[in-house]
Amino acid sequence: MSAPSAPPAPRRWTALALIALAQFTVIMDTSIIGVALPEMRSALDFSPEGLSWVFNAYVIAFGGLLLLGGRLSDLLGAKRVFAAGWTLLAVGSLLAGLAGTAWVELVGRAVQGAGSALIAPAALTLLMTLFGPRPTELPKAFALYGAAAPAGGTAGVFLGGLITQYASWEWVFWINLPVALAVLAATPSVLPAAVARRGSTDWLGAATVTAGLAVTVLAIVRAPQAGWGSVRTWPVLAAGLLLIAAFVLLQSHRREPLMRLGIWRSPNLAGANLAQLLMAAAWIPMWFFLNLYLQQVLGLGAFASGAALLPMTAAIMLMMIVLAPRLIARTGPKPLIVTGLAALAAGMYWLSLARPDGSFAIDVLPASLLAATGMSLAFIPSLGTALAVPDPTEAGLASGIVNTSYQVGSALGLAAMTAVATNASHRLTDPTALTQGFSTAFLGAALLALLGALTSLLTLHTRTP
Repeated sequence: MSAPSAPPAPRRWTALALIALAQFTVIMDTSIIGVALPEMRSALDFSPEGLSWVFNAYVIAFGGLLLLGGRLSDLLGAKRVFAAGWTLLAVGSLLAGLAGTAWVELVGRAVQGAGSALIAPAALTLLMTLFGPRPTELPKAFALYGAAAPAGGTAGVFLGGLITQYASWEWVFWINLPVALAVLAATPSVLPAAVARRGSTDWLGAATVTAGLAVTVLAIVRAPQAGWGSVRTWPVLAAGLLLIAAFVLLQSHRREPLMRLGIWRSPNLAGANLAQLLMAAAWIPMWFFLNLYLQQVLGLGAFASGAALLPMTAAIMLMMIVLAPRLIARTGPKPLIVTGLAALAAGMYWLSLARPDGSFAIDVLPASLLAATGMSLAFIPSLGTALAVPDPTEAGLASGIVNTSYQVGSALGLAAMTAVATNASHRLTDPTALTQGFSTAFLGAALLALLGALTSLLTLHTRTP
């Protein structure tokens, strides 16, 4: 990708605000449906297992198409792809809000995910274009960008509760429309243009990896109902894994692959992406089941359950913006990634001790703040490490890979923990059974975060990229 010279400082920080808004929105769209799920289940006649696909349809399309979004950012220019993504997100949001049946809802969510798959890598590419040549400003830019993710996550929960309680569930999707229109109006004058490069797009590779992820998650979601040893589970899981293997094989033989396999020789790239994948596999199920615990066990309303997560978000934003950049400069990324994932695991374990007759102050608040501390320490250094590729023309690919890692972790982690929770609760809906299922899911998420800490300790080099 040919990068233009970065705009003057005032315009550069205005552009960063637009980029951070993009990160805020794509993460908000992951979480905003959490509080509205009970109403959506009644209105659209979802099954308990099918309900998780309101989340997974978005995340699979998002994660599966991110590599394509990164490639298109490099070929067509990040600014064009950024604008196209917002247009697609607006269309999907309109469709999801108008849905009258479950399958239309899932189509709308998938279109939303496809739009986000264009927005996210383009936004990161634009950030690197603007701040990559300015090493003294880059950590602050990453901190503001990184803080937008948890802010979007909590804003999604909070707004979802507010909208569900005082309006209707359809507005959790329609809220994207004015945001998209405002961003599209500002993009031409605020964001830097980039000269397109010649090259081809690997559409077959994009279709193969997206299908592989979708089939793999489908097998995991259906496993509790069909049985892990059932012929309805293993052949589907094997088909998904074969599609992913076929994608890798395709990339090794394509002249212009969607993902150049040689990029994985970049120092720390594999370790940092594995950290992002396992972090998301632990963090996203925590949000999903914590919302359900607050509403279905503690009996909080939609608005109150959203407000209950504000302390955790405030802590994440404060630590990401103020503390994390200073610690990265002092210690380098590896100690923070390992320590952060370990703290995240400890917070998840603490949440697994929640009681059927518990309270927010005792069972949720302290554990969620510990998990927030871990997320704050690990997210920015693992993201920055994953983006530190030697070739600047592969900025879009690197951002597509790291976003893919995070979203694949989100989808697989939630699918696996949903299966675990369903099995542990024996499909019962009384508070004791629900708490047993949620606690088992929190414990599973803790093990994933701990695995992330151990693999980061073993795979990451100590040198700061």
